Amino acid sequence: MLKFIPLLFFYYFEYSCIFAKNILMIKVGIFFGGRSREREISFAGGRTVYDNLDKSIFEAIPVFVDSLGQFIMLDWQYIYKGTIRDFYPPAKYADASNLHYQLYIESLAQQNVNILHEIANSVGKKIMPHEFAMYMDVAFLTLHGPYGEDGNIQGILEWYGIPYTGCGILPSAIGIDKVIQKSILTQAGFSVPDYLVIHRNEWNATHAHSIFAQVQSIVGTNIVVKAPHQGSSIGVSVLQNPDIQTFIDAVNKSLFIKVINSYIWKSYSNDEKTTFIRDLTDIRTGIGMPVMVQDSILHTPADLIQYLDANSDILDEIILQNTEGEDAVLVEQFIQGEEFSCIIIQDASGKPLCLPPTQIIKPDALFDYKSKYLPGISRKITPIDLPLPFIYRICEQAEKLYTILQCNVYARIDGFFAQNGNIYLNDPNTTSGMLPSSFFFHQAAEIGLNPSQILTYIIHTSLAERTKSGKEIFKISKLYHDLEALLKNNVTSQPKKRVGVIMGGYSTERHISVESGRNIFEKLASSTKYEPIPIFLTGNANNYDLYKIPVNIMLKDNADDIRDKILTHNTVEIHPVIAQIRDRAYTITEIYSKNTIYTPQKIELSQLKNECDMVFIALHGRPGEDGDIQSKLDAISMPYNGSGVQSSSTTIDKYITNEILLKNGISVAKHMLVLQNTWGSDTIVEIEKYLGYPLIAKPHDEGCSSAVKKIKNREQLIAFATMMFRDEVGFPEQESQILNVSKKDEFPQKVCFLVEELIASNGAAHFLEVTGGMLIDGDNFEVFEPSEALAVGEVLTLEEKFLAGEGQNITPARFSKNSEIQKNISTQVKNTLKNTAQILGVQGYCRIDAFVRIFENNTCETIIIEVNSLPGMTPATCIFHQAAINQYKPYEFIDRLLQISDHNHRHI
Repeated sequence: MLKFIPLLFFYYFEYSCIFAKNILMIKVGIFFGGRSREREISFAGGRTVYDNLDKSIFEAIPVFVDSLGQFIMLDWQYIYKGTIRDFYPPAKYADASNLHYQLYIESLAQQNVNILHEIANSVGKKIMPHEFAMYMDVAFLTLHGPYGEDGNIQGILEWYGIPYTGCGILPSAIGIDKVIQKSILTQAGFSVPDYLVIHRNEWNATHAHSIFAQVQSIVGTNIVVKAPHQGSSIGVSVLQNPDIQTFIDAVNKSLFIKVINSYIWKSYSNDEKTTFIRDLTDIRTGIGMPVMVQDSILHTPADLIQYLDANSDILDEIILQNTEGEDAVLVEQFIQGEEFSCIIIQDASGKPLCLPPTQIIKPDALFDYKSKYLPGISRKITPIDLPLPFIYRICEQAEKLYTILQCNVYARIDGFFAQNGNIYLNDPNTTSGMLPSSFFFHQAAEIGLNPSQILTYIIHTSLAERTKSGKEIFKISKLYHDLEALLKNNVTSQPKKRVGVIMGGYSTERHISVESGRNIFEKLASSTKYEPIPIFLTGNANNYDLYKIPVNIMLKDNADDIRDKILTHNTVEIHPVIAQIRDRAYTITEIYSKNTIYTPQKIELSQLKNECDMVFIALHGRPGEDGDIQSKLDAISMPYNGSGVQSSSTTIDKYITNEILLKNGISVAKHMLVLQNTWGSDTIVEIEKYLGYPLIAKPHDEGCSSAVKKIKNREQLIAFATMMFRDEVGFPEQESQILNVSKKDEFPQKVCFLVEELIASNGAAHFLEVTGGMLIDGDNFEVFEPSEALAVGEVLTLEEKFLAGEGQNITPARFSKNSEIQKNISTQVKNTLKNTAQILGVQGYCRIDAFVRIFENNTCETIIIEVNSLPGMTPATCIFHQAAINQYKPYEFIDRLLQISDHNHRHI
């Protein structure tokens, strides 16, 4: 009997503490960034968690982990930068010779400790692990790869008594190593493809042919070459009947080795060298920095270029190796079949529950970085399109592996359903991606949990699991019961404003619109002020419909998936697998989600007045930015964000916008509208005489860089016109090859398009591309500091604008190193942006893209490119980090837009 006394006292003490005082919010330290090559996705995932934590229960503490392993309590405004390199290390710490490249902190690792400490404190407050308990109650882990989901950070947190989310040390250590997994899977009776491990110390040019022959005899001719400790398809190649050189290149890629032919290097121009080194040092697709060459370590791209220039006349080839390269390479048989991903969570009784497996439809054999994270490139089908018995087998095997690896809280297990009926599981991830469109949120929505709710589930369940570790169990149990009390009492007394978030559409910008709409929804859903209602628009220019959609449909991968689900919902019964999993998940959803709906409902515009108090238009292009939907909302007296009918219908058309601005003294590019009904040799000659080559060709009423091309000759101009004026939706093969348009790209069909001069420096001392946002409340214009946009290629791509970790934007733009001159030029540029918005009658907010020429006398010319009356509102878009300089968090910025729209509506 005595052994029960401490336990009874413990529970009496715990519950008396809970009810004896008001429980404060729980402080959640969000660990993101990290040392691995997946740090940009981790950074974006941490931002998602930071934004979506329930603000009535949790206080979010952003803990940025840099690539040297330093822990920094990040100043909140940096969370909304597009990439880590946009703010860290700050540009002033980079040598002038590296200005062509954005560096990671490891390139400055040779600096002394004081400098590194100073750099860390320039973006927040550097903290040590023994200080964690001063700032947080629990750690939410969004770190990926080595040092993040391999047990390293988990061990540090356990040492210092901080409970953390997700799996413990053991499953994390196993989950990171693809080679060890093969042995475990084999011993446990799972199907495993034939495989071979190549160790670094046995890999060289002499042995490559014999190893290749061994691979072919054991694994076959269709193979996958993998870096064993990487995720996000980094260091992975899919090879079908490769020759020896292709195989060598793939193994080197997985080992993060690059062999440079000196003759080819010497043949490059300076621009080609810059591009080559930028690709080479990319941590996702290249080998990254620092690199070892012979006995030297080169830390920066400038060091590398200098070394290659100095040694290319001495050596025939130069071998570079990343200092964090892999020790081995895994080569395995390519599985022909359906690829899938399963999220496994823990139910209330502690048993694993496989959420509906998602099938991955991708354009190529490899589900690569771009396909994983850019909306619209791949498609997700949930559940996987297989007969029921096979889906149940996938779920059973995923749950079995979860149990064998001793996972807890949640994990993601990927695999293939082969043509012979075998199920091959691989790559268990103990930290799933946390981007808004990730598998985790996508599958959780199928049981009725929105992102905010599933994050609460993770924290709650993680605390329960950490109490089983035998470490700090009294403290963690107290925290667990505190959270339970907060969940029970989490009732908002004030009624929330209902905001209809309209997203989707039918333009080439529809996928980005969904990303914008989801981001708006999620920011509002975790607030205490608003109740967002997701509304999807689909159809065509002649007729479109609106649907109120449940969260499980809103979180489908892209606009086309959402449209298909809506249009078939009346003809397709709920899938038995989803119905069964929802039943099994009832003990979870009854705690975290109330009044869940799963069926889309068609609504007329006239019904919006009953459903919503106001509307947030998250559409891009037509309709949305053309005044059409605004006129319909005006007719029912519904407040909405952004510009009214007249300004929207003007700014959607780049040709009309240019003409108006030109007449009002604003600099724009020389331009010309090309019409299908007058297209021919005369038009071509006219364009060549007026603009010459190179020139820019683009749709006159689309955004998001859709079909924007630098045209260098007549052949490309004709190909562009053929593509734009085509009758079929598909791309003509010859023309798409000439323009380097892939099947992944969007290229609209139009009856006209715009051609413009290629804007160049024209003798300016400094020349750059910028994008500037602003808030407009009546006559009050709050113009933000513009961002400098760095295009890797000839024009800014869709990925660079909206994909987390892709775009390179520096905010504020670097107009001058002299602070006074910087301020003066920034003022000149912002005045031009303001005048542009005033001339066009923009309301609410906008984003304006431009080029800036800065002359020796410190005057400048700002050339306007386009005006977006409904700027992209994706998590990575630069308008949020511009607003952050003016002390607006993204939610506060959105709240301000809604206040302005409500105010403007009341005064119409």
